[in-house]
Amino acid sequence: MNVHLKQAAAMILPDLKDKVALITGAGSGIGRAAAMMLAKQGMKVCLVDLKDERREQTKEEIVAAGGQSITVDVDISDPARVAQAFEETAKTWGRLDVVFANAGINGVLSPIEDMEPKDWERTLNVNLKGTFLSVKYAIPHMKERGGSIIITSSINGSRAFAGFGMAAYSTSKAGQVAFMKMAALELARYNIRVNAICPGAIDTNIGENTKSTPELEKVIIPVKYPKGNQPLEHAAGQPEQVADLVAFLASTASSHITGTETYIDGAESLL
Repeated sequence: MNVHLKQAAAMILPDLKDKVALITGAGSGIGRAAAMMLAKQGMKVCLVDLKDERREQTKEEIVAAGGQSITVDVDISDPARVAQAFEETAKTWGRLDVVFANAGINGVLSPIEDMEPKDWERTLNVNLKGTFLSVKYAIPHMKERGGSIIITSSINGSRAFAGFGMAAYSTSKAGQVAFMKMAALELARYNIRVNAICPGAIDTNIGENTKSTPELEKVIIPVKYPKGNQPLEHAAGQPEQVADLVAFLASTASSHITGTETYIDGAESLL
C-alpha cells in the first residue's frame, strides 16, 4: 500500500522531532510504513535494505515531503556491512536514537526431516543473527543518550505454532524474543530500551522470499478456523497499523516499557 508521508500518521509525538532512526528491511512492508511514520514525526531516517529500487523509492517519498533520509545497501547477516550502516548514520547526523530491527525472511518451508541445513542456516542468519548484529553495532552509538531498539518478531514461535514447515522461521522468531529480554536487561544501564513487536498476518510482500517444498504436504495438519481467522477485522493487518506501534515504542510515551513483547494480530493467535 502506497501511503504519502503527509498521510502516514495521525498522531504526532513531538519528542521524536530531529532524532535519528535506522530501520532494516526499510524498502517495503512494515519497514517502509515505519520509515514513513517516523519521518512524519520529524525523524531523520536511515533506510537499510537490499532491494535498491524499493529502498530508493521510499527515500524519494520522504525527501519529497520535506523529510531527511539516507539509504545503505546491506545484507543484514554480514557483520561488516551492518557495522558500516551504523557508522554512516552516525557520521551523517551525529547521533542515533532509534533502531528498528525489522528485516527478515520466511525462508524455505519444509518438514524438519527434509529441511536442508543450508536453508535452516539462511533463515536463522537473516532473522536471528541479523537482529544480533543490529543491536550489537547500535550500542556504541546509543550508550551516551540512550534510546529505543524495536525488534520485529512474530506470533509464530511465541504464541502460535501451526505454521507447518516453518520450524526455522518460528525458531528464529522465538530466539528474537529471548534475545530481546537479555538485551533489555543488559542495556538498561545505558537507558536503552529494547522491545519486540509480534505481528500476525500483515499485508506485506514477505511471501516473495518464501519457498514451500513439495514434502510439506506430509506434515500439514488440517486446522478448521472459525469464519475469518483475524477476529478483530476479518482481514490481515496493514503495515501502517504496525508502524503506529513502532512510533509509540520509539517515543518517550513508552519510557517505562522495556523487555516486553507486544502482540499486534487482531486476536489471530488466540484462536
